[in-house]
Amino acid sequence: MPELATLELLAERRKELDGERVENETRVSDLTRDQRKADGEVENVKARRQRDQQRMDSGQVSSPKDLQSMQHEVTALDRRIRTLEDEELEVMEALEEAEAVLTRVRDELGVLDAQSAESESTRDRAVAELDGQAADTQTERELTAAKIPDSLLTLYDKVRAQHGGLGAAALRQRTCGGCRLELNGADLRELAALPSDEVLRCPECNRILVRTSESGT
Repeated sequence: MPELATLELLAERRKELDGERVENETRVSDLTRDQRKADGEVENVKARRQRDQQRMDSGQVSSPKDLQSMQHEVTALDRRIRTLEDEELEVMEALEEAEAVLTRVRDELGVLDAQSAESESTRDRAVAELDGQAADTQTERELTAAKIPDSLLTLYDKVRAQHGGLGAAALRQRTCGGCRLELNGADLRELAALPSDEVLRCPECNRILVRTSESGT
């Protein structure tokens, strides 16, 4: 059934995509944690810078040396804030990209699941149809078997078991439909000489041969 091959391919692709989903969810989680950490660091340095600036503006620092030292610290904190904000921006951009990839993978998984559901539905309908055909064939076989002599039916079942389920084959254009080999002239003449009610056997594969209008005998 082609649906089974389609479902197998879809299952393989889904397994790959599910691995990508887990990988990207982990990356998004890690980057989200990194962003929160970066936000906290920026806010902490900004708060410290604000306290130093307020102390200088309020006149609490009277010593020129302490004031100069604090001014240097404020300048260093400004540089630190810019560095942290740049790092934070990089994390935000990476997070945005990872979220976009994760969204794409999830969307593709959704499409894949829809395709799988459709293929499963098609498969189930096909299986139901085949089951119906099998039931009809079984009924037909039982009706046909009831008309066949027990000895011939026993022979057929024995040959069928020996040849993978094909116990009888049509003889068309001098060729056995079972082994696909062409019978030579001597074999054909021998078969043609047999009575019409005689059971024919393929001299090559030993299957039961069924006469047809194209047998060549």
